[in-house]
Amino acid sequence: RMISQVFILSSKGDHLIYKDFRGEAGSDVVSIFYEKIAALTGDQPPVVMSHKDLHFVHVRQGGLYWVATTTADSSPFTVIEFLNRLAALVKDYCGSLSEKSVQMNFALIYELLDEVVDFGYIQTTSSDVLKNFIQTEAVSSRPFSLFDLSNVGLFGAETQQSKVAPSSAATRPIQSSREQGGKSEIFVDVIERMSVVIGSNGLLMKADVEGEIRVKCYMPSCSEMRIGLNEEFSIGKSQLRGYGAAVRVDECSFHQAVRLDEFDSRRILRLCPSQGEQTVMQYQLSDDLPSAPPFRLFPAIERDSGGRLLMYLKLRCDLPPKSAAINVCATVPVPKGSVSLSQELSSPDQSAELKLQSRAVDWTIPRFPGGTQLSALFKV
Repeated sequence: RMISQVFILSSKGDHLIYKDFRGEAGSDVVSIFYEKIAALTGDQPPVVMSHKDLHFVHVRQGGLYWVATTTADSSPFTVIEFLNRLAALVKDYCGSLSEKSVQMNFALIYELLDEVVDFGYIQTTSSDVLKNFIQTEAVSSRPFSLFDLSNVGLFGAETQQSKVAPSSAATRPIQSSREQGGKSEIFVDVIERMSVVIGSNGLLMKADVEGEIRVKCYMPSCSEMRIGLNEEFSIGKSQLRGYGAAVRVDECSFHQAVRLDEFDSRRILRLCPSQGEQTVMQYQLSDDLPSAPPFRLFPAIERDSGGRLLMYLKLRCDLPPKSAAINVCATVPVPKGSVSLSQELSSPDQSAELKLQSRAVDWTIPRFPGGTQLSALFKV
């Protein structure tokens, strides 16, 4: 599978990284790609696009465009998988994915590309293999200290406060152990994405949860690691176990490196994590949630004398005060024919946008602390 070029662009089209492996097309393809993206009317551009004999394949990660071009009949799924692995690799080596981290570590990323792709042919995307060849040190945007635990809480559990690292603890390069005095550490994160549908009366209509357990390893080599889940963990209603408060999911899947010989009997996952980040387990749960969603919506809708629709929304976050939801987006449907939006938001970090194609207002909240309430007034 031959790749002609790889480049990384910011969300505004700024050129961050450009690497030509085969000389089959000029550097103007970067501008051609972004012009195609900017000309699209939909919210989500197609993953694969073409220009003459050149094919563009791209993914969005960390707010950036990761793009590969090819002139051959390469499998788009292979190229998409490569781009996703490349993004994960850059995250492992740079600590985080952002425009700033890419700009600060451009020399390291070019060195990675030289090792990962040879004359357009993919060689390896394994952190374990590459650590023997990569010499450039990552530049971190800010120093990390494991003892910076001032605002830590695991869903507000006071007994756990001294044992839980901050969410920024694992956002550092995997090669930073030398800077950290030779420490070897492993972080385990549980990340959940919740999607809910709330009626105009404020009642919950549908809820879906997608979760995953991630392990990020900073140890050059690691012996077996054991992760113990709740003993009442069950998959589907047919597997409900015991008489305690069961933790149930509809479906789950595991990384191929996870050994499950103790999972059925003791709910223990066994693995030997490689250096870098791995998704150990993924799970899904729909509708029958074990507890109420962490958000409550209080809507009020009316029309003014000029016929404009007024939507006043109050959104409350019921998480404990020491916790916060991140990247919250409320999508509010609007009538057909709506062409303009005026807004009043309760804090400056919020934003709202009228999406004409999907006929909805997207209300975005980057960080929503527990125990707080936000409001928005939309006129369409």
